Amino acid sequence: MQQIPVYVFTGFLDSGKTKFIQETLEDSRFNAGERTLLLIFEEGEEEYDISAYPHQNVYLEVLDQQSVTTKELQALAKKYKIQRVVAELNGMHLVGDLYTRFPEDWVVAQEVMFADTTTFMTYNANMRNLVMDKLVGAQMVVFNRLEPGADIMPFHKLARAASRRIDILYDYTDGTSQYDDIVDPLPFDINAPIIEVKDEDFALWYRDVTEEPQKYDGKTVSFKGQVAMLRRDKNGMFAPGRFVMTCCVDDIQFCGVPCRYPDSSRLKPREWVQVTASITAEKHSLYKGELGPVLTAITVAPTAPAEPDVATF
Repeated sequence: MQQIPVYVFTGFLDSGKTKFIQETLEDSRFNAGERTLLLIFEEGEEEYDISAYPHQNVYLEVLDQQSVTTKELQALAKKYKIQRVVAELNGMHLVGDLYTRFPEDWVVAQEVMFADTTTFMTYNANMRNLVMDKLVGAQMVVFNRLEPGADIMPFHKLARAASRRIDILYDYTDGTSQYDDIVDPLPFDINAPIIEVKDEDFALWYRDVTEEPQKYDGKTVSFKGQVAMLRRDKNGMFAPGRFVMTCCVDDIQFCGVPCRYPDSSRLKPREWVQVTASITAEKHSLYKGELGPVLTAITVAPTAPAEPDVATF
């Protein structure tokens, strides 16, 4: 099955998505004649001008992000015999919900978020779940309409709270731009003989070790977590972890790491334990074929609950 790459642009209304897509499709380096389906799920003040494109094989369709179906998207792909998709999403809806309705051969090649810095913090204060939804999945975020000399740290911290790997670009009103080069030291020493993860730092450690497991390969860690049993690996394994909240109560989820431990059958679900274990980067069913951290317990001991019991960034 030949895959169709999808280039996704997210952000709230009037954040600059349309202008960027228009300019990109006017660039012959991106638009070399590929048959492109341009999906619009949000209409702002800017309009697309297909006549300005170097090639006219761009087919624009305006759809409802909440109601569009897989069959509708498949029909459009067949109608235009498309080679790729460019999609401008509606900022008021969750990205993942739309992805579940993409045809099987549609593969997200890149996701970029645009953020108008004059309104972005207001969105974050009132609709943080929607803000984090876009930041978590994006490879890049563009913070635009910044005044020269403006404080970028609030935007940097917000993006890094969602992902340590997201690229950050600041776009200024004087026409200049710069990539974020702020270094964020981790709150624990990954080169220590034993990486001591404090209760308040579990979420940061979990995200870092799952994003870059090879960086931790061969190291030893100690942290406090709750016992979770694995469905497939019932014998000699469990998954110590914590409930983690990214932005609000609705998105709390359990984040555990598979751990080899011969006496795992004696553990009780939700029991708090202090785990000291070695880390290896390997494939496990939890990671769907990708490399991820797998622990081998050195010691597992009962302990008092973490404070707070729900980990945050």
